[in-house]
Amino acid sequence: MKIRVILPTIMDTFNQEVQQEFAQYVGKQVEVDVCHLDYGPASVEGEYDEALCIPNLLEKAIAAEQEGCSGVISLCFADPGVKAAREVVNIPVVGAGESSMLIASMLGKSFSVVTVLPHVIHMIENVSKTTGVNSKLASVRYVDIPVLDLVDKAKMEDALFAEMVRAIEDDKAHGLVLGCTGMLGVAASLQERLKQHGYEVPVIDPSFASAKMLESLIAMGVKQSRLTYMPPRQKWRK
Repeated sequence: MKIRVILPTIMDTFNQEVQQEFAQYVGKQVEVDVCHLDYGPASVEGEYDEALCIPNLLEKAIAAEQEGCSGVISLCFADPGVKAAREVVNIPVVGAGESSMLIASMLGKSFSVVTVLPHVIHMIENVSKTTGVNSKLASVRYVDIPVLDLVDKAKMEDALFAEMVRAIEDDKAHGLVLGCTGMLGVAASLQERLKQHGYEVPVIDPSFASAKMLESLIAMGVKQSRLTYMPPRQKWRK
């Protein structure tokens, strides 16, 4: 089984770390192929960036199916291109935002997302609505750190912890979701840190969630419904 993980950015900043993390997430029978875009934005931090990343992301998803991949992940919390990709390929396609919020919605009566910047709050709220879990979304908070600056793990983790405590105490969140796929490798330590401070709540890593969601769909032999995601009609497009 081979899965394609598409980073909707022209930067290769996170490629190696994503490859290493995903190798730990999935079973030994799963081959993970990570790629980034040939053209598009350096990061997705708003609607404009999302619109720019989708054309090449769709091309990458189509190529993944043609190359024999069993499934595709759009590795961004805004889930860019997921719905469109589901229409044009016959393999399962998942997004990191929907996967992590679905899991969080099962584990408690409410959850909060802690993301990067205020620019993406409404995008995350929209994903929660289309995923059907907005009634459980207590809040969307942000650490005010741009995506490409998330390489400073210590700074990121401290900022996340502070906002997570506020989400629990002020917003009554019973679970927490990392709101950017660049927040790699910190979910477990944050969960333990919160526990040590008296907050025993789940912390969901969106990359991990999307990996296990896709692996499960493939193992179950299911993909997107053609009554919902109908293939595009034949016509001129250029």
